[in-house]
Amino acid sequence: MQFKNIPRDLVLKPLQAVSGIVERRQTLPILANVLFEHKGNTLTTIATDLELQISAKVEVPDAGDQAITVAARKLQDLLRALPDTSEISLDAKDGKMAVKAGKSRFSLQTLPAADYPRLTMSQEQLQSFSLPQKLLKATLRLVEFAMAQQDIRFYLNGMLFVLEKDQLVCVATDGHRLSYAVMPVEGNFSKQEIIVPRKTVIELSKLLADTDEPISIDILANQVRFSFGNIELTSKVIDGKFPDYNRVIPSAHTKLITVDRLLLLHTLQRAAILSNERFRGVRVGLVPGALKIACTNNEQEEAEEEIEVAYEGNAIDIGFNINYLLDALATLSSNEITIALQDSAASALFTVPGRTDFKYVVMPMRI
Repeated sequence: MQFKNIPRDLVLKPLQAVSGIVERRQTLPILANVLFEHKGNTLTTIATDLELQISAKVEVPDAGDQAITVAARKLQDLLRALPDTSEISLDAKDGKMAVKAGKSRFSLQTLPAADYPRLTMSQEQLQSFSLPQKLLKATLRLVEFAMAQQDIRFYLNGMLFVLEKDQLVCVATDGHRLSYAVMPVEGNFSKQEIIVPRKTVIELSKLLADTDEPISIDILANQVRFSFGNIELTSKVIDGKFPDYNRVIPSAHTKLITVDRLLLLHTLQRAAILSNERFRGVRVGLVPGALKIACTNNEQEEAEEEIEVAYEGNAIDIGFNINYLLDALATLSSNEITIALQDSAASALFTVPGRTDFKYVVMPMRI
C-alpha cells in the first residue's frame, strides 16, 4: 500500500473510529492490527474482535488495489502525535510499513491481509429501519449505564432492543436497577427482539454524532448492523432470554414527589463522601414536607441532608445503593425528576415530568 503526501486525518480519523474495539491483549496477534483495503478511490479501514467488526471508508487518490494490516494502536498513537496539519506518506512492502511526515520517519511491522479474520456476515435480514443519529445517541446514553458487566447471567451484559409497530424500546438491567427508554421510528414493524452486547453499545454510542443524519439498523439472523456516515458496525447478538421488564417497572406507586434534579444530585454527592466505601448505602426518608438523606460509614462518620418537597403522606424509610441514584441523576438533563415510592421493600421509580419515554427503577437495599 502506498500513499504520498496525503492529509494525516485522512488515515487517522477512520483509524480512530475502528480501533476502539482492538484489545491490548489478543489470543491472535493479528487481531491487534487493523486491515487497510484500498480499492480504486476508496480506502476501507477494518477492525474486528471476532464478535464485533467496524469498518470506515474514505476517498483517497487511486493507487491500485492493495491491502495490508498494521498495529492499530501504534499507528494511531504515531499519527496523533504528529501536528494536526501534517501530510503523511505511507509505503508498505517487505513486511514493513514506512510512515513519513516532514523529517519524521517510522517503520512498523505488517502482517498479510489474507490472514486477517473477518466476521462472517449473515445474509438473512429480518427487519430494517432508520432514525436520526442524535435520537439514538441520546437514548443509548439514558440506558447504557444500567448494563451489567461480566455477569454470569450473560444476557444481562448488553442492551435489549425491542422493535414493535412504530417504536424502538431500549432496556438495560444489572439485576439491581433497570433503565428503559423508547423512541419513535417510521414504519409499522412486527415485534423483533435482540440483545446487543455491552461492548457494541458503548462503541456505537461513542461513534454516533449529535446530528439529524440517519442511522440505518438492520436486524439479521444472529447479528445486527448499524450503518451511518462512512461507518458500518456489525455485531453478533447475545443468544438468551432477557427478563420481562414490564413486570419490573412499578405501575401503582402512590407516594410521589417531584424535586429539582441538580439539587438532589448535589445533595447525594455530598452525602456519598461519608457513605460506606464497600456497600455504598444511603438511607432515604420521606416525611411530610421533606426528603431526608443520610449516610454513615465504618468510622461512625455521618452525613445528613434535607430537601423540602411537596409531600403530605405517611413517612417511609428506604435504603439504596447511592451510586445507582447518582448514575441516573447525572445522566439526565431535565430540570426536575419525579420519584415514585411505595414502602421500604418496593423498588423506586424515577421518571421525568411530562415525559413517558424514560423510566428508571432502583431496587431497595438493606442498610
